Amino acid sequence: MTQFSGIQPTGLTHLGNYLGALRQWALRHGPDDLFCVVDLHAMTIRHNPNVLRARAREQLAMLIAAGVNPDIACVFTQSDLIEEHGALTWVLECVVSYGELARMTQFKEKAKGQDGVRAGLFTYPVLMAADILLHGADAVPVGDDQRQHLELARTLAKRFNASYGEVLTVPRAVTPAVGARVADLAAPERKMSKSSGDQSGTVLVMDPPELVRRKIMRAVTDQIGEVRHDPEHQPGVTNLLDILGACTGADPRLLAGEIRGYAELKERTAEAVIEELRPVREGTTALLADPAELDQIRAHGAERARARCRHRLDAVLKVTGLR
Repeated sequence: MTQFSGIQPTGLTHLGNYLGALRQWALRHGPDDLFCVVDLHAMTIRHNPNVLRARAREQLAMLIAAGVNPDIACVFTQSDLIEEHGALTWVLECVVSYGELARMTQFKEKAKGQDGVRAGLFTYPVLMAADILLHGADAVPVGDDQRQHLELARTLAKRFNASYGEVLTVPRAVTPAVGARVADLAAPERKMSKSSGDQSGTVLVMDPPELVRRKIMRAVTDQIGEVRHDPEHQPGVTNLLDILGACTGADPRLLAGEIRGYAELKERTAEAVIEELRPVREGTTALLADPAELDQIRAHGAERARARCRHRLDAVLKVTGLR
């Protein structure tokens, strides 16, 4: 089974991204799996080129520092294969219909109330389909927010194969490994987010320990005064218990029974998060400080990815009359 997962270098990676995705990938990956920093996806909105370049490198370094072994799985940056990804995207844009793209929920939500919406935001689901289909992924871990896009990739693969021959693998959605659901520390009714305007409730992977501690010690709790795992009535306390449980491997409900007071809960959670993120932060920093090593890893990943996908793209170009 070949699994494909991509992560955008938009915003700074936070604790929720790490516990919910990066750590799960590190724990479960094999030689057939692909992990991609999808930097082309970050261009659907206005961006700073220098920031995009830096964040793509940081994201690649962080994937490796989190434990994704580039000698086992194929780890690469999307733009290093821009010719391959771009070629298949164009072919698929000639297969998809305007109506199918216009029905994409994410486009309608992101474009709402905006002037000058970029065409790339509209056609982005085709690029995502090309990412998956180019590399022959037959299993794609997706959350609910991406299921519509995965269904489009399946539709395009079937339509292409029906028109030109059996070239593309039809992928299937798989339920991603369950990671911790991490809420915003300052507003526990919503998920921790890269795009939140208020970063006081967002713990970033690269935050120094003293800042991590300060953010967690200021986390919103409640006036009840009892440490209970009760998402409905005590979302802030429950969020801290879930984070502590995710970082220590303990059951959050059992933790609730042994902790006496919110101060102790925050202190223990802060210590656990600092220790969980320490090797990732230090490993990322070390790789970024050794650009030659990171460039070598990046080039190796691109070479592996290109070797794995080139025959498939050549077949696509041949059956469509472009070769």
